[in-house]
Amino acid sequence: MMPAGALHPRTLLIVLLAATPLVIWLALQTGELTVSPADLWTPDSLAHQVFVELRLPRLCLTLLAGALLGVTGAAVQAMFRNPLADPSLIGVSAGAGFAAVAMLVLGDAVVSQMGAVALPLSAFVGGLLATGLVFRIGRGVDGVSVTTMLLVGIAINAIAASGISALKYFSDAFTLRQVVFWLMGGLQHQGWQAVWTLLLIALPVLVGLFSQGRILNLLLLGERQAALLGVSVVRCHRILILLSALGVGAVVAVGGMIGFVGLVVPHLVRLLIGPDNRFLLPLAALLGALFLTLADIVARVIISPAEMPLGVVTALVGGPFFLMMIVYRRRGV
Repeated sequence: MMPAGALHPRTLLIVLLAATPLVIWLALQTGELTVSPADLWTPDSLAHQVFVELRLPRLCLTLLAGALLGVTGAAVQAMFRNPLADPSLIGVSAGAGFAAVAMLVLGDAVVSQMGAVALPLSAFVGGLLATGLVFRIGRGVDGVSVTTMLLVGIAINAIAASGISALKYFSDAFTLRQVVFWLMGGLQHQGWQAVWTLLLIALPVLVGLFSQGRILNLLLLGERQAALLGVSVVRCHRILILLSALGVGAVVAVGGMIGFVGLVVPHLVRLLIGPDNRFLLPLAALLGALFLTLADIVARVIISPAEMPLGVVTALVGGPFFLMMIVYRRRGV
């Protein structure tokens, strides 16, 4: 049942779908060069090339990355039964980031052999190992301890930050600049190859997590109660960990460290429609896609003609929101 005062999920879906064309139009029109509909039919024009080679793939990436961050954040929060849980807070993003930076700095031979798949694969492995470690240490006889989980996440974030600092210290000037800009987050230098790579990963992750909505609802009752109702808790956790690590790792590999989307978006959806994960997961994906696209638009215009890193914009929104959530929870709101 929906809590009192909550929107019906269909209402929120209609609102988000109605806002989608406007957000897409703004994303495609934002920039130094104005693109008119006539330019789209002139392949040799500069405006057409900017639209096809720069703005359209960037839009696709922000939509896919935002959807993945939104839905993985919702899944992690449901799995740990805590709205403050987030892939970045429990070390998933840090693990993925450290592995990706290590590949950038030390993996020249691997990258030359594996090509574009090397970075997403390393980020996925790093995120998976970090998530597995958090889950292994945070899980006790009575289920998952949220406090332990967050403490382990803090430790992983500290270890990963130290490792990244060490890798930056030993990297050359070109690689150092590449790593610094990558860590601040952004999708402006990616093309269609990154879009197809992220799409290939996003489709199974989204479909897989959407299918777990009913089971996540049962997990909200507690692991013992869910097991009594026929849920294979360990198997469910493994699936959620694998899919979440894969989704976050792919986003980190393509766009760098883009934080707080997985925290803010699911919490907003939960406040609007309630905790039913059958609706929460897909709506968090849709709102995450729109949220990250709007953040990317802000990143392009706030210090125009330069661009602010996308991760900085999401942190400027997510940091205060996270503090507000903590204050409200302390007051029992």
